[in-house]
Amino acid sequence: MLSNLRSQFPILSSGVGRKELVYLDNAATTQKPIAILDAEREYYEKINSNIHRGAHYLSRLATDAHEQARQSVADFLGASSSREIIFTRGCTEAINLVAQTLALSGCIHPGDEFILATDAHHSNIVPWQMLAERTGAVVRPVPLTESLTFDIEAYEKMLSPRTRLVAVPYISNALGVVNPVRGIISLARRNNPATFILVDGAQSVAHLEVDVQSLGCDFYAFSGHKIYAPTGTGVLWGREELLDMLPPWQGGGEMISEVSFAGTTYNTLPFKYEAGTPNICGNIVLSKALQYVKDIGVERIALHEQVLTNKLYDGLGAMPGVRLLGPRDNRGALISMVVEGVHHYDLGTLLDQMGVAVRTGHHCCQPLMQYLNITGTTRYSFALYNTDEEVEIALRATERALDMLR
Repeated sequence: MLSNLRSQFPILSSGVGRKELVYLDNAATTQKPIAILDAEREYYEKINSNIHRGAHYLSRLATDAHEQARQSVADFLGASSSREIIFTRGCTEAINLVAQTLALSGCIHPGDEFILATDAHHSNIVPWQMLAERTGAVVRPVPLTESLTFDIEAYEKMLSPRTRLVAVPYISNALGVVNPVRGIISLARRNNPATFILVDGAQSVAHLEVDVQSLGCDFYAFSGHKIYAPTGTGVLWGREELLDMLPPWQGGGEMISEVSFAGTTYNTLPFKYEAGTPNICGNIVLSKALQYVKDIGVERIALHEQVLTNKLYDGLGAMPGVRLLGPRDNRGALISMVVEGVHHYDLGTLLDQMGVAVRTGHHCCQPLMQYLNITGTTRYSFALYNTDEEVEIALRATERALDMLR
């Protein structure tokens, strides 16, 4: 168990009124340990400077730390080179970067098809819709099975010579289901080796070990704030040959080699995708957060979270009128539910008054909610610092809140 690590997260000792805080909204954002808070302070106290072109001591220190951070991210993801690591503001910007560079490249044509997951986050739907509108491509969502899992058989039938892109979440942020990404990628490659494949790793990066080379996708995106790092940080990993081929998206400093009014030549990877001063401190601290997780052990974290998830799933499932979305097995560290006759917002409000923080609403998955014919869900999600006692508190609070609302 990882309960001994809880004391490293100062915010978890705070309360909600006179109630102790039970924080179960980790799929939205994770809390930060002292080591990460200290790393951010240390940067600004000791090496704060702009990077890459400064000749002075602090600039050299900051540049070295920033590029060491890039290498650390590459190592964490199993990338073949740090040139494949693009720092972004988060998963959303990373996906938009791919969509926009594909638009600028001219390699998307009318009639091309983008295959997306029905349980995808808006950030892995809307950029592709925008690209389709610009190019005449078509967006095709993969249906779910009766158990609300990715319908791999329907997906295989959807693949065709027109398939140009497949973009799926590794773990659904609304259902908690772990999608069969290896099978999805394998089928897409068999259908057309030139298909672009993007995996949204926002909900998986803190909970499952990732080796992007073994996975076989072309792009993998995640946000730092879901893995104990600051908000406004994130990563796009892309295959080097594709990143080399695609054009830059934003223009400005750092992404250039030479500029004149006669024309501009662009910088090499990864800098051609990082226009302007980056979030230097945030990127350095992001690498510290990844190391923090690596030191604990992703497998160890996953086992701890799975025990909590299973206990909560069983407890909620035993309550009258509760419908849990998705199967118990092959699930990430989150559970979504709907309750007959109870609005998710009302339930979330009462839970908050009892000190239990959950997320309610459509979770930026409105197409999924339309597919399920519901307005939203109540979502409980875990991180490494959650405890068995918190699961028991959440179950008692949920039962009490449901009694009050019925």
